[in-house]
Parts: sequence; structure tokens; C-alpha cells
Amino acid sequence: MRTAPTIPPQASRTATPSAAPARPAPTRTPVAAPRPVPAPVPETPSWSHRFLPATVRGLLADLGWWQNPTPQRPSTHLEQTLALLRRYGWCQSVDVTPTGRMCVRGAQNLLQKTGHVTPAARERAVEYMQAALAQAGIGMQFFTWNDLPDQQFPAVETLLTHAARLARQNGE
Repeated sequence: MRTAPTIPPQASRTATPSAAPARPAPTRTPVAAPRPVPAPVPETPSWSHRFLPATVRGLLADLGWWQNPTPQRPSTHLEQTLALLRRYGWCQSVDVTPTGRMCVRGAQNLLQKTGHVTPAARERAVEYMQAALAQAGIGMQFFTWNDLPDQQFPAVETLLTHAARLARQNGE
């Protein structure tokens, strides 16, 4: 006698547990705060921008025929000053050399002349530079300190970055 073939029971739809150990939930490691984006270096001002007096540029801007750059906060002004010195070169004793290198004050003059900083914001930036020098135990004006015979550019970079950090900490 023949028996009817047996039909296997329906396979269970649940999966068998894996033999691999369970993976722990991923932990998030804290990431350092992003570094501030360096201020863009303003391009060399055009011929018309260098030779038109600021009052004429202001009148043309009022008429809509000229667009002045947006004045920056003291922290950004200090970063732009450093960027200018890196781009065009640093010097001592004069604001601008015949080859275009600048001291700190010369770079600030260029930024103010071309409208990248207001006189008030520049004064605040100078106060932050003086505070950074005072924290280092130096009691002289920044332009006198810049012109010391043994002064090197890395010290100037440190001064400007520390002063910009102080300004940012104060919300400027």
C-alpha cells in the first residue's frame, strides 16, 4: 500500500537569531567646534577706487552709481589685516614700501581707505591689539612694537589672531 506523500508544514516566517554578537548602538564622539572661516582678502582696489576721494565715492554711492564694500566688525578687520600682510608682505618702519609690502598700520589704512572698515571699528580693533599686547606684558603702542629691530612676522601673526579672538569673544 502506498502512502500519500507528506507535505512539509509551512515554514515559519520568523528568522532565526543570528549567531553573531549583537552590535552595540553607535556612540557619537564630540567633534571640535569648526574653526571660523578666514576673512576674504579684498582684491587690490581698482584705479578709480584708489584715486577717487572717499567723499566723492560716498556721493556716487548715494546716487546709486557706486557700491562701497560692507564695513567689517573689528574681529573681521583684524583677520583681513593679517590676510593682507600674508598676501602682499609685511614690513617695518614705513606703512607701505615701494614694492607694496605693508606694516600693520599700513594694512589698516588700506582697509579703511577702501571702505572695508569704519574709523570706529578700526579704533576698536586697535584697542583689542593693545589688550593682546598688554596680556603679553608689553606696554608699548602696536606700531612701535611692530618696528622693533628683532621683530618677526610670526609674532605679528600671533598678535593679530589673538586680538581677533578677543574681539570675537566680546561679540565684535
